[in-house]
Amino acid sequence: MRTTRIMLAGVGGQGTILAAKIISEAASAYGCCVKMSEIHGMSQRGGSVLSHVSFGPDIDSPVIEAGSADFLVAFEIMEAARQLKYLKRNGLLIVNNLKIDPMPVLTGTTDYPENIIERIRDAGISVLLLKASEKAEEIGSLQVQNVILVGALAAQPEMEQVHFPWEATIQRLVKPHYAEINLQAFTAGRILAIQQASKRAVK
Repeated sequence: MRTTRIMLAGVGGQGTILAAKIISEAASAYGCCVKMSEIHGMSQRGGSVLSHVSFGPDIDSPVIEAGSADFLVAFEIMEAARQLKYLKRNGLLIVNNLKIDPMPVLTGTTDYPENIIERIRDAGISVLLLKASEKAEEIGSLQVQNVILVGALAAQPEMEQVHFPWEATIQRLVKPHYAEINLQAFTAGRILAIQQASKRAVK
C-alpha cells in the first residue's frame, strides 16, 4: 500500500489524540509501519491540539510537512482553516460542522470568521462536512464525536482498500463500559460519510 498521511486538528477535550491512536493502532495491527506525533497548544481545555499520523510500507518521520497530508480531519471549523496548509492539493478535508469560540472571540477582541467552509470550497478543496457533534449527542454522548470522524475517514475509498481492524482497535482502546457506544459512533460516521458521498454523486 502507499504511504498515507493524516492530520487531525481539534481543541482540548474533543478526543483528538484518542482518534489518532485508533488510526495508528489499527494501521499497525494491519501490518503498516506507523509514526504518530502530537502537538499541543494551550494545555487547558479549549487549546489547539494537533496529531500527525503517517502509515505505509516505510515511514521516516512522524511529522507531516505542509502540503503533504492526504486527509485533514478537523474537529471544529476554525481549526480546519488554521491547519489547511497541511493538506495536499488533491487531499480531502473532513470537518465537523461545529464552531467553538476561541479566547479572542470570547473576550470580544475579534469575531468568529464567517463562511469559512464556503471559502475553502471556493478555493477548489474537497470538503466532507459532517454534523458529528449532533450525531454524537443523538447517540448519547458528545464525547464520541471523535470516533464518528474516524468512521467517516474509514469510509473513504482509499482507506477501505486496506481493511484495518477498526472495531477491534476501538474495543481495545476504550474502557469496556464505553465500547458499545463508540462502536455505534464509528458505524454512524461511516454512514454519514457514505450518505454525503451519495449526495455529491447525485449533484
